[in-house]
Amino acid sequence: MGPSYRLFVCLLLWGSLELCNPLPVWHDESQHLMPSKPPAVMVECQEDQLVVMVSKDLFGTGKLIRPADLTLGPANCEPLFSMDTDPVVRFEVGLHACGNSVQVTDDALVYSTFLFHDPRPVGNLSILRTNRAEVPIECRYPRQGNVSSWAILPTWVPFRTTMFSEEKLVFSLRLMEENWSTEKTTPTFQLGDRAHLQAQVHTGSHVPLRVFVDHCVATLTPDWNTSPYHTIVDFHGCLVDGLTDASSAFQAPRPRPETLQFTVDVFHFANDSRNTIYITCHLKVTPVDRVPDQISKACSFSKSSNRWSPVEGPVDICRCCNKGSCGVSGRYRRLRHLEGQSVPRSRRHVTEEADVTVGPLIFLGKTRDHSVEGSTSSPPSVMLGLGLATVVSLTLATIVLGFTGKRRAASHPVCPVSASQ
Repeated sequence: MGPSYRLFVCLLLWGSLELCNPLPVWHDESQHLMPSKPPAVMVECQEDQLVVMVSKDLFGTGKLIRPADLTLGPANCEPLFSMDTDPVVRFEVGLHACGNSVQVTDDALVYSTFLFHDPRPVGNLSILRTNRAEVPIECRYPRQGNVSSWAILPTWVPFRTTMFSEEKLVFSLRLMEENWSTEKTTPTFQLGDRAHLQAQVHTGSHVPLRVFVDHCVATLTPDWNTSPYHTIVDFHGCLVDGLTDASSAFQAPRPRPETLQFTVDVFHFANDSRNTIYITCHLKVTPVDRVPDQISKACSFSKSSNRWSPVEGPVDICRCCNKGSCGVSGRYRRLRHLEGQSVPRSRRHVTEEADVTVGPLIFLGKTRDHSVEGSTSSPPSVMLGLGLATVVSLTLATIVLGFTGKRRAASHPVCPVSASQ
């Protein structure tokens, strides 16, 4: 098995230690332990950062890559400086840096990103001799313990503060299969599909709570304050994406008070070639015995009845969705957060609120574009068909007229007229 083929299979089966780190090989003559060649990409998951080491012989062909052609994550983070004699290129980034995405499972925090090799021509040449590569990078941490790259606060704190911190809630936003029973393993979609999203809060020993999706926004990067953006939920729980040609809606009834499910019709941003979308939602909770109101609600728009309806609670709590008068919109709240006028992030977590991102959602194709192409090419096809039909009709008419004329001549012969005596 050649080095290039082994690297390709290693990337496909990333978790196979036997393939990426083969067992040592014994040399027949010397009987000394001969270590096998190390993997092309190695990842070290540290407490507050991930370290990625890339062999300059990335493809195993003996032709070394340039460090300038390597970047990490959607933010295109550059590697550390390396000498020409160094055999590897090294990245050291924080867990929350470079646009790394994070997902919360029942027992782990999963940080994922991509290593990109994007070769560029050298000098005046316009050709490339190495391939473009995209290698998935993933680090899993148990949910017990501190895995954040933010500064760690002193451990000596008053007893009251310690007990209060232990009651901090854990929010999650997951991409689910259509039957809502399991988490979706591949975030790929076609235009026309629906994304099934599940918001959840893990209460632990906390009193029973009900979770709400206060507002959601879709962007092309994990930073939800960038443009372009598309608002999915706004005005404290109004699923405004369902007002257009989409059928996005909350699922009613809830499976549990601490879980809220909703669907979003897949879309892409016009005039942008990127096919990834990140959805960031602001989640919050209320006591389960509190009646939903205009500030804490989950409302969907029904096109058949032309009205808003809540998942639970009085019907009139959704009337404000028509005018957007339920309170401060999510976009305005984000702007206030950027200006430093909102409650600090750490305080929002303590007050039972959180911002959670899911993504990237990857769109494999734009079927809507194909339908447009088909519609624009149909008029020439119709004109060609009509032209052929006209030619065939004229040909048949000529044959029929000719055949009819011959039959008339045969049935009525011309008799010669004799001269009168």
